[in-house]
Amino acid sequence: MSLEMRARGHHRPLIAVLVWAVLGPWPVPVFAADETVLRPRVPSDQIEEARSWSNPFEATAENIEKGRTLFHGKAFCVTCHGRDGKGFGDIPGLVGKLPRNFTDKVWQMARTDGELWWILRNGSPGTDMASFVPLVLTEDEAWQVVLYVRSFDRQ
Repeated sequence: MSLEMRARGHHRPLIAVLVWAVLGPWPVPVFAADETVLRPRVPSDQIEEARSWSNPFEATAENIEKGRTLFHGKAFCVTCHGRDGKGFGDIPGLVGKLPRNFTDKVWQMARTDGELWWILRNGSPGTDMASFVPLVLTEDEAWQVVLYVRSFDRQ
């Protein structure tokens, strides 16, 4: 990660703690498909580093559109996560956890951009989510996809 990526702060972990403090430690079925939805996919020995990474791109309309184009095209994210970002549950041959529902606001608050980028680079252990960087996406393109994924919480 470049120094610029690490220099920017983010408040998503703080927001997640505040949500937990208000709602309590109980599963929240209204917001999440199952109680494991908030468990990080990044291994515990790498999560702090991943959380320190910040998106080097501003969330401008142009950058979000670039991410949208990649999500629906080159990166083929739409195949599993759907056009609406809610994830498909009936994918033939799918093993493990269902594709993430990007419209889940509690999940959006709990995950940092760095964690999402880590998953694009390394895949998601215990799921069929494969690594996309550098085989499919460049590092910059992955950050743009993260911007688009973040836009689902505003829908």
